[in-house]
Amino acid sequence: MSKHKVLAHSLLSKEDIYLFNEGKHYQIHQKLGSHPLSLKGESGVYFAVYAPAAQKVELIGNFNHWQGENHPLNVRWDGSGIWEGFIAGLAVGDLYKYRITSAHQEQVLEKADPYARQAEHPPKTASVVSEAAYQWQDAAWEKHRLKANSLQAPLSVYEMHLGSWRKKDGEFLSYRQLAKELVPYLQKLGFTHVEFMPIMEFPYDPSWGYQIVSYFAPTSRFGSPADFKYLVDQLHQAGIGVILDWVPSHFPEDAHGLGNFDGSCVYEHPDKRRGYHPDWKSLIFNYGRPQVKSFLISNALYWLEEFHIDGLRVDAVASMLYLDYSRNEGEWEPNQYGGNENLEAIAFIKDFNAAVHQYHPHVLTIAEESTSFNGVTRPVQEGGLGFHLKWMMGWMNDNLEYFKRNPIYRQHHHNEITFSLAYAFTERFMLPLSHDEVVYGKKSLLERMPGDDWQTFANLRLLYSWMFLHPGAKLIFMGGEFGQRAEWDFAGQLNWEESGYEAHQGIAKTLTQLNALYRQEPALHARNYENEGFEWIELNDAQNSVISFIRQSEKEELVCVLNLTPVPHEKFAVGVNQPGSYQEIFNSDHTEFWGSGLINTQNLKTETQTLHGRMQTLSISVPPLGAVVFKKL
Repeated sequence: MSKHKVLAHSLLSKEDIYLFNEGKHYQIHQKLGSHPLSLKGESGVYFAVYAPAAQKVELIGNFNHWQGENHPLNVRWDGSGIWEGFIAGLAVGDLYKYRITSAHQEQVLEKADPYARQAEHPPKTASVVSEAAYQWQDAAWEKHRLKANSLQAPLSVYEMHLGSWRKKDGEFLSYRQLAKELVPYLQKLGFTHVEFMPIMEFPYDPSWGYQIVSYFAPTSRFGSPADFKYLVDQLHQAGIGVILDWVPSHFPEDAHGLGNFDGSCVYEHPDKRRGYHPDWKSLIFNYGRPQVKSFLISNALYWLEEFHIDGLRVDAVASMLYLDYSRNEGEWEPNQYGGNENLEAIAFIKDFNAAVHQYHPHVLTIAEESTSFNGVTRPVQEGGLGFHLKWMMGWMNDNLEYFKRNPIYRQHHHNEITFSLAYAFTERFMLPLSHDEVVYGKKSLLERMPGDDWQTFANLRLLYSWMFLHPGAKLIFMGGEFGQRAEWDFAGQLNWEESGYEAHQGIAKTLTQLNALYRQEPALHARNYENEGFEWIELNDAQNSVISFIRQSEKEELVCVLNLTPVPHEKFAVGVNQPGSYQEIFNSDHTEFWGSGLINTQNLKTETQTLHGRMQTLSISVPPLGAVVFKKL
């Protein structure tokens, strides 16, 4: 008999089993998985795993030479399919897996714990007994979060891949090293939030984290769960919110993972037309299975509660919503009403958002959703999916297409720059310039811009200006803040040398001032998602490729003019609503930004003259490839 005795024990009540089987146990991570505790005077670890098609489940690990004969788990009497047991003598840091003998052809599988809170550093695949005790110091942020995450507040997000932001001697920075370097960097730039590409444990670096195996474990590449908490805590103490990429859309087929977990389809849909993703060669969750729904929603709430996360950006929502997503005719089966909507996935998404809103009302949920699905950001109780925000992929695609054009031809494509305002308030949108736009030969944002070096940088400053003046939340991927020339390389790091060059510093200074303007001016954020917050002055001046508009809050207005060609305009007249003196408060052509310096240094007075349907006219200088913003004194 092993010195590590197996004792019968359970943390699961009848109510736990009932809720789990109903798909409504949103704290099931507190009962399943591994949990250090004391029993009958002996310290050890309680284990519980859902394996309904198992004939036998044994615990294997570094404590028994990965031989499980002496450490069998007991199946519960209630038919729940849960196997459990307390192993005396085990402790935090021990490595383990479940050896599952399936009732199906007696397959023997060695699986990581789906609910493990820590995992070995890939390519090793064991789970780690964990108890991430941590003394949080972010109480002030917790009180501030209501305001910071309000839809009336500025939301400017720095998206990043932890492994390739910066390296030291060719190695990853740890969570604690990142806290030391990242926090002051984001503070200086003025971002309100940071968004981490998936940090849940994943085996394959080229997946960028989107092929997750251990959904409850922060990747060990950068340190322990407590170290990750320290990073979040430091960001919070600096007034910066943390958003995580969350991937409930698919998972990989790795042998130690969720697929074929007990010799049956526990987590994936058994019908390959609904359970296999042809694009990513991965498995798709069975959203209609209650125990899977409990697993996923419990996982979402775990990150919010255990790690004080402020928002979840849900990846690939479109692939979840449609049965025919990326499938040809004959490769999918319609739903019961003959449509292509995945009704079970839609129900899951609604339940997920309802649970987040109920238990964490000040946490944001954001959908990466690229279709015209109706009601993505409408509340669940009103028939919508319930997200706070949706990525505005149309704005991103149209504007990147527009900005790559030679300015000579932009007059023929004027609709590309203005079209987004035709639907800008049909949902609550976030404008994304994300990692997906700077990989796979698409070029970096800077390298997409046309013209000589001066025009290239001016165009990028103008794109960022349009982004911050356009209604909606903002997201920029790392490297974009200083106009990195190269595409993003997940295996490398940002080209920090470039950030020291004057032209690139001009991009960073422009973005810093835009973030400050966005924070300081209620007209740019208080009505970000309301039609009343935006008013065209002139959208049809295709010949000059100039657009002008007003951003407004209840009390203030800002006059914004963008010149999308390198031809400057002196004494350019725009109609405004209010008479009086106006001051230029932003100009993307400022010399400190590496611009030409065509700025309006003096306060300007309106004239009583009808233009653009308004009684007052303001005559301004509009710089080449520049954006200017005026505020009434």
